[in-house]
Amino acid sequence: MNYDVIVIGSGPGGYVAAIRASQLGMKTAVVEKAEPGGVCLNWGCIPTKALLKSAQVYNYMKHASDYGIALTGDVKPDFQAMIGRSREVAAGMSKGIQFLFKKNKVEHLQGFGRLMPGKKVEITSGEGKKTIVTANHVIIATGARSKELPGIKQDGKKVIGYREAMTLSRQPSSMLIIGSGAIGSEFAYFYNSIGTEVTLVEFLPNIVPLEDEEISKQLERSFKKAGIKVLTGTAVKSAETKGKNCKVTIESKKGEQVVEAEIVLSAAGIETNLEGIGLEETGIKTEKGKIAVDDFYRTNVEGYYAIGDVVHGPALAHVASAEGITCVEKIAGLDPEPLDYGNIPACTYTSPEVASVGMTEKQAKEAGFEIKVGRFPFSASGKANASGNRDGFIKVIFDARYGEWLGAHMIGDNVTEMIAEAVAARKLETTGHEIIKTIHPHPTMSEAVMEAVAAAYGEVIHI
Repeated sequence: MNYDVIVIGSGPGGYVAAIRASQLGMKTAVVEKAEPGGVCLNWGCIPTKALLKSAQVYNYMKHASDYGIALTGDVKPDFQAMIGRSREVAAGMSKGIQFLFKKNKVEHLQGFGRLMPGKKVEITSGEGKKTIVTANHVIIATGARSKELPGIKQDGKKVIGYREAMTLSRQPSSMLIIGSGAIGSEFAYFYNSIGTEVTLVEFLPNIVPLEDEEISKQLERSFKKAGIKVLTGTAVKSAETKGKNCKVTIESKKGEQVVEAEIVLSAAGIETNLEGIGLEETGIKTEKGKIAVDDFYRTNVEGYYAIGDVVHGPALAHVASAEGITCVEKIAGLDPEPLDYGNIPACTYTSPEVASVGMTEKQAKEAGFEIKVGRFPFSASGKANASGNRDGFIKVIFDARYGEWLGAHMIGDNVTEMIAEAVAARKLETTGHEIIKTIHPHPTMSEAVMEAVAAAYGEVIHI
């Protein structure tokens, strides 16, 4: 079998690349050993958001009286029902990818794909049968998995990764989470919301450490208010799994101490799925555990490309999708722009939510910009007050000289839906004054963006 394009991996990079290639008239196949949709649809982005929605609904019901609603009887979380709903949502989305493959005439080749020289791919089925296919272009989109830390070996029972965190047979009484990035923080919020005692451990000085420091501090306050124990500037040295609970040795400025928890969730990053896929045989170069590519995702070997978590850049689903489209459009002879990695939005779906794009205040200063900074608290927002959650704020950063929008940082309800305004505005090189003069609807959470920009220029009305 010969194809114009073969994609190895059907995550948000792989399946999007395959569909776009087919739309552009190329005969395309996707090699996938597991469920279509990859980690994002089956074990990441989508099922975790389903769990977080269950936690949010439960929290609303616990506070129903705040909204003038009287509930009779106790409101209790049904952990297994929450897990079941999450898995149903994931399964439905995976079936949706299969439908999209059929609709766009993308062939799904089930099995493990291994690269071979000469633009060939060896596919090994679950039964061990091997088939070799060829293509003019081979795209590697094999993604990543939960990273194992030294001394913290995951056994899938007491020391787990994100997959097991979504499919536990029962709700643990206590959980220690290593790492406070998006994965760690989201699980901290979920399990704390349904009654698990949660300890969140972060090696760096602030949680969600890639975010602006003010945002990190606000989320930490919200977590502590909710009852999550947050330990920053703390290293996890080892985990002893004998006995009923795990005994975790941690080290901070206070010295070493042992913390007990029923479950330890390792959420300290990811590592790429590059083992055994034939990189050595084909001569494809890697750098620091990632495949080296150019601006259009070409490797050093003609006809082989790589996108998503296996290349350098943010390990985000929307980044992988954009890389896949750029890659195949270049293959098809179009003239796509290289991705602007300085304008990638990041979202964390905790409560409150966190969203950002561009430079933090610290980064802007370090880059030598003279800046204007504006903030607008949701405590001054009519919509936030009416909705019952006033936590959080919008922070914007502009270049004082030319008005360039350098960064936007948000924490509060629905900010993951609002960050796209800043991304689009930055793409279009919109200035602060243009945002101020853009009429935002009232009452909405989104008008806080305009108010924050107005604050940067001394024109804010409502604070």
